Amino acid sequence: MKIAIGCDEAAYRLKIELIKYLEYLGIEYDDFGADEGSVVLYPDIAEKVALAVSEGKYERAILTCGTGIGMAITANKIPGVRAAVCHDVFSAERARKSNDAQIICFGERVIGVELAKSLLKVWLDSEFSGGGSTPKVEKINIIDAKYHNI
Repeated sequence: MKIAIGCDEAAYRLKIELIKYLEYLGIEYDDFGADEGSVVLYPDIAEKVALAVSEGKYERAILTCGTGIGMAITANKIPGVRAAVCHDVFSAERARKSNDAQIICFGERVIGVELAKSLLKVWLDSEFSGGGSTPKVEKINIIDAKYHNI
């Protein structure tokens, strides 16, 4: 698995810690920024990362900002992308198992590094379970296609 990762300046430190964790886990990644000391608008990073996921260049991605919310909102504007803000274990697991979310979003101002690493591990270890969630995810994809083709 190869992961895309990106942040704005509000979550640079968290991104660096998550990169170290990916390296520890032996997971390949590409860093889409921001760089230390740079000021970026989170929609610019979220768009680049989500587009790369949508195009199939990456199976999954991690986005971090102050709360994770802006990154998720922006990423979900890209056709075919399902991004989820996760700040607890149950949500991180269900984002994958029930919603087939390819992008996890964290807020550096909301959670600490160790919790973020724990949530990332749960999310990475989880796969879409299908079952009763399949028609729901299919419906999400139908709605996505309907409004992205306007």
